[in-house]
Amino acid sequence: MSEDIKRVVKEAFSKSKESYVQSSTHKSQSDLDLITEWLEPENKWQALDIATGGGHVAKTLSRSVGTVFATDLTKDMLQNTARHLKEQHNIYYIVADAEELPFLDESFDVITCRIAPHHFPSPSKFIEETHRVLKPDGRFLMIDNVAPEDEQLDNFYNTFEKKRDPSHVRALKISEWQNYLEKHNLTINKQLSRKKRLPFREWVTRILSATEEHQAVEILMRQAPNTFKTYFSITEKEDCIESFSIDEWMVLAQKDS
Repeated sequence: MSEDIKRVVKEAFSKSKESYVQSSTHKSQSDLDLITEWLEPENKWQALDIATGGGHVAKTLSRSVGTVFATDLTKDMLQNTARHLKEQHNIYYIVADAEELPFLDESFDVITCRIAPHHFPSPSKFIEETHRVLKPDGRFLMIDNVAPEDEQLDNFYNTFEKKRDPSHVRALKISEWQNYLEKHNLTINKQLSRKKRLPFREWVTRILSATEEHQAVEILMRQAPNTFKTYFSITEKEDCIESFSIDEWMVLAQKDS
């Protein structure tokens, strides 16, 4: 099952590689500035950006650290990102699985992963591998969409994400991520929960190209109970979904020395 999921992920991101480079959500400068502020990077550091996608975090880190290794499961995505970041000479690109990292133990001073873990079949294995390749006292910063703690809201959120994106596995609850970090001896130093507003049209067309597929996602959201619409701040204009909000979690953790 895990390999089937990863095949779907590679197919999906090969098709949408350019849209992730251009995505306003992924290019968000406020996000990237906050990463730098939290990490306080040093020029001698060796950094790893897991599931780099459009390379926005790798590019940001490359200005402040010695070397960045940008990994992604999808070769086409990685090649496209490398072309966009050709002026950054300290980024090295490696096709790699977040759950089976091809690096020696204790290799990196800092590891980042942004808006990607909801595509991973085994989040626990991802955190285990992150801990393994991180140096003692090394820093791990993750940002991802998260599910509400309420089961019904969780199910609804993951259902409409999966309907829009076949490569979506599951957005975890914050409590689940906290348990994984604790299990693998990564101590949380700082965390931030916030709402992220998404323009529906840009969000849905980043993955889906067929009009009937867009409509299926839109119908699901428009027919949701009012309590769900309120939680996700679903707004409509002229009988169309205009925008909605989801939960995002940013966490900075440290490996025990």
